[in-house]
Amino acid sequence: MSSSVNNIKKMCVVGAGQMGIGIGLVAARVAKLDVQFVDSNPDQLEKGLSFLDKLLVKDVAKGRCTEDERAEVRSRITSVSAISQITNSDFVVEAVSENVELKRKIFAELSEILPEETILATNTSSISITKIASAARRPENVIGMHFMNPVPVMKLVEIIPGLQTSKATLDMTLDLARKMGKTTAMSQDVPGFIANRLLMPYINEAIIALQEGIATKEDIDTTMKLGTNNPMGPLTLADFIGLDTCLAIMKVLHNDLGDSKYRPAVLLQKYVDAGWLGVKSGKGIYEYPAKN
Repeated sequence: MSSSVNNIKKMCVVGAGQMGIGIGLVAARVAKLDVQFVDSNPDQLEKGLSFLDKLLVKDVAKGRCTEDERAEVRSRITSVSAISQITNSDFVVEAVSENVELKRKIFAELSEILPEETILATNTSSISITKIASAARRPENVIGMHFMNPVPVMKLVEIIPGLQTSKATLDMTLDLARKMGKTTAMSQDVPGFIANRLLMPYINEAIIALQEGIATKEDIDTTMKLGTNNPMGPLTLADFIGLDTCLAIMKVLHNDLGDSKYRPAVLLQKYVDAGWLGVKSGKGIYEYPAKN
């Protein structure tokens, strides 16, 4: 494996949802990498690239970049619909849903077709890096790289080495995160890492407070915003993250740590069962009318 981050010229992002699109955009714009998106869902790929284009146009309108810079960034971005169609890559970031078997399947496929020196990173927010890495042919090249949402705005990236991760992989990933303009924090490979080990029980407890009728959703959020100086209340934040994502992470914490304090709120499960996932579905704990 090359020891210089300058030898990373091309990134592949598996998954063209909001997180994947954000990661690819920052890689293309800030780190000036060629970026190839992979998503087997053509509708999601089209939607994701349309969202990326809107972000770039918005940046031009706000004076954050010129039209020439926008065109240059866009020229670095391509897409394919299958892992088998990836045209080489120095660094891969997987950004699909929090499903361990899906992630393991993707890493097994990636390690079969890519050069042996390619680093394979997962954007998982809670799942064991060691378990994901065990599905790859070269687990020493696998690492956790947990970006925060929205990626173009949030400065932090959690870096999580698995049991098998080599020092060369770790060093290269840290250097790439910095090249992307991010600040890094390193966590042990434990459920939830740092951010979600602390954040998700807080959100879950807020949903339990709503479930038990302790206060209205508005008063819960107002209390935490104005009483503890948080920019966003926990229930609004849950809707923004996605209630399905919150539930998936709480299940990982509960199952892997075995402590009842991590049991997901019954109301959280009900919202997800109803398809009320938050901002992305138009309804969650709050309602989000469609914009014209």
